[in-house]
Amino acid sequence: MTYGYARVSTPTQNIERQVRNITEGYPGAKIIREVHTGTDYYGRKEFQKLIKKVIPGDRIIFDSVSRMSRDAEEGFKAYQELYDRNVELIFLKEPHINTATYKEALSNTIAATGNEIADEYIKATNRVLMILARRQISLAFEQAEKEVLDLRQRTREGMITAKMEGQQIGQKKGIKLKVKKAAEAKKLIQIYSKDFLGNMSDVPLIKLCQCCRNSYYKYKKELRESESNF
Repeated sequence: MTYGYARVSTPTQNIERQVRNITEGYPGAKIIREVHTGTDYYGRKEFQKLIKKVIPGDRIIFDSVSRMSRDAEEGFKAYQELYDRNVELIFLKEPHINTATYKEALSNTIAATGNEIADEYIKATNRVLMILARRQISLAFEQAEKEVLDLRQRTREGMITAKMEGQQIGQKKGIKLKVKKAAEAKKLIQIYSKDFLGNMSDVPLIKLCQCCRNSYYKYKKELRESESNF
C-alpha cells in the first residue's frame, strides 16, 4: 500500500500543494492530511495512526522531510524504526535520504579478502560508510528543526526591533479592544502560543491578538478541535 502524508501547521495554510506533488508522482497513493505542528511528534494523531497501520512493503510519500518531522531526534528515530520494519519512505524534495538510497548505501559494503590486516581496514571502511549514511539522514531532520528555530528567532528579533522603534505591540492601555477576524487571531495563536509553535503565554498573546479573553480561548479550543478532526 502506498500512502501520501501531507501536513500543515495551521488551518490557514494550503495543504493541497503537497497533495498535488505527491499524487503527481504517485497517483494511486492514499492521502493522509493533518493540521498540526511538526515539532510535536506524538501530538500528530493521524501520523501516529499511520505508522502503526503500515506493514512491511508499504511506503509513505512525503513532499519533504519537514513534513515528517521538525524535531531532529524524533524524526531520525521514526525513520530508523520504519526502515527496520521494511516500510519504504520517499521524500520528494530530498531523494538522497529515501530509505531505498539508505539501504543501497548500507549494502554497498566491501567484501572481505581473507587477509587479516586488509579485512580489518575493510571492516573499518564499512563502518564509516554506515555512519556517513546515517549522518546524512540526521542532517536532513536537523535542518528541518533549524528552520523552525530560525523562524522563531527572527520573530523575536522583529518584535524587539519594533518595540525599540516605538511601534505598538499589543493593545494600548485604556483603549477599547477591537476584535480581529478569527482567522487572523488563530494564525497568531498558532505561531506564538507555547501550546503550538511559539513560546508565549496566554496573557501577552491575548494583547497581541487584540481580542477579548473569551474569544481568545474560544479560538484556542477551535484550533485544538480542528487538529483532532484530521
